Amino acid sequence: MKLKIVGILLLSLLMTACVTTPSPVSDKNSALTQGNVQMNLEVGQTTKADVLEKFGSPNITTRDGAGREVWTYQRQAQIAQSSSKSGYWTVILAGQSGSAAGFESSSRMITLIIKFDDQDVVTDFKSRTSNF
Repeated sequence: MKLKIVGILLLSLLMTACVTTPSPVSDKNSALTQGNVQMNLEVGQTTKADVLEKFGSPNITTRDGAGREVWTYQRQAQIAQSSSKSGYWTVILAGQSGSAAGFESSSRMITLIIKFDDQDVVTDFKSRTSNF
């Protein structure tokens, strides 16, 4: 009987080891950083297909006054951080303990605007990051 239980436990352990976690839908969103923009966009070289592969679909597509296609990406991230600290000290028979906790939250937004020519190649791009 014990051998059966051990066998079942080993089998369930092996099966759970084979389970893979699904990748989040927002993987492309996380690639939109100032560093990735600078590394992956090159005027006169990068194509629409390259941009789609690196950053996913844009939030907005429009045309400028000259008729060139313009893609706008805008991503926002919420950053939360908490901390706690505690301590204790003793002097002969007297003692004191203390603790402190804190929580900090901020938002970060990146906006990327890319212009393309008639051959679907990047002609210009601008990006801006805001923290609030």
